[in-house]
Amino acid sequence: MSLKDLTWEHHKDAERQEFVKVMMSGKINPELYATYLWNQHKKYDLLEAIAGANGVLDDLPGIRRKQEIEKDFFELWTDKDKEPTILPSTEKYIDHMRGIMADPDALMAHIYTLHMGDLSGGQMIKKRIPGTGHMYNFSTDTTELKEAIRSKINDEMADEARFCFETATNLFKELMELDIERYMEPAN
Repeated sequence: MSLKDLTWEHHKDAERQEFVKVMMSGKINPELYATYLWNQHKKYDLLEAIAGANGVLDDLPGIRRKQEIEKDFFELWTDKDKEPTILPSTEKYIDHMRGIMADPDALMAHIYTLHMGDLSGGQMIKKRIPGTGHMYNFSTDTTELKEAIRSKINDEMADEARFCFETATNLFKELMELDIERYMEPAN
């Protein structure tokens, strides 16, 4: 069985969330999407710093997304006097990452889950979101990058990858629990 097979149900559960449906509808409110980006930025910032320090990203050119997410966020966030909410699932993710700082395999499971998603499904998402979608633009050959990621994963990473999918699922749920009326696009 492969890591993809071992995490399939968690992956599908994340994709079934209402937030994903709203995002894929092409009608997501820019402020809600910016809140999502802010939470993703916090996760990617820590993951990429730790993974980089452990050499996990050394042979994955163009993989880093933190700065691209930041560009997207600042393009969409209009309230310069405050930052969006950091949601509980993001805080849980950050706390968890501090516990796996010296485990390259665990870190790679997170790279696989998050960055492979950007390389794959992210290519459909970027056509439907507000703004430029820098986080889904890669400066390197995406097929080669996917293969490089696949060459570094193994089935023992399943628990970490599942955790990553679970926190993504929870983030999607929490986003939909925010003041949703404020974020909905007006009906046409």
